[in-house]
Amino acid sequence: MTELKNRGVRDIFIACVDGLKRFPEAIASVFPQTQVQLCVVHMVRHSLKFVSWKDCKAVAADLKAIYTAANSEVAERALAAFSKKWNGKYPTISESWHRNWQGVIPFLAYPDCIRKAIYTTNAIESIQRGFRKVTRNRGAFPNDDSIMKLLYLALRNMEKSGQNLFGIRKWPSTSSQSSSATVCRWRCEHHLNKRSLTQRFWQTLCAR
Repeated sequence: MTELKNRGVRDIFIACVDGLKRFPEAIASVFPQTQVQLCVVHMVRHSLKFVSWKDCKAVAADLKAIYTAANSEVAERALAAFSKKWNGKYPTISESWHRNWQGVIPFLAYPDCIRKAIYTTNAIESIQRGFRKVTRNRGAFPNDDSIMKLLYLALRNMEKSGQNLFGIRKWPSTSSQSSSATVCRWRCEHHLNKRSLTQRFWQTLCAR
């Protein structure tokens, strides 16, 4: 995180993490205003590891009622209902959600269109898979620019193939909703309304 700051990152509005120990503390030490959101997809996957296949569908549906709640208060009631229903059989699930609750609920303060971008690490993991696909079979690169150009082309192909790189399809409506006081530090719309991801990547490359 210190390296990111040294490279010019002045602020992170919200950071979605996958449960790596001490990572939230590391973020807070460098960017104290950053909200840390635990990846809900990872939370659900971890929870379902404890569940027999017979109950998996029902447990998943009850967990969904928690993370799709209208706000944190409704989510807390859904978690209480989940605990009452399943604690006899799977007590470790509700214990895990209660233990990580402050990391689970930050995204519930935002509109649905923004939640899709910040509740999971899947979007960036998808981009990373695309990068690994085009680089793993290459033994060496002549210089740094050749790598940047290859990654640019990979991003362009992802966009052309219709891959939704951010989890948000309607940025204009998203940015208008994000102008409320609770999201006053949200800055993504400034970049994403104007240019595609590959255009920004290419501009960075040309500025080198």
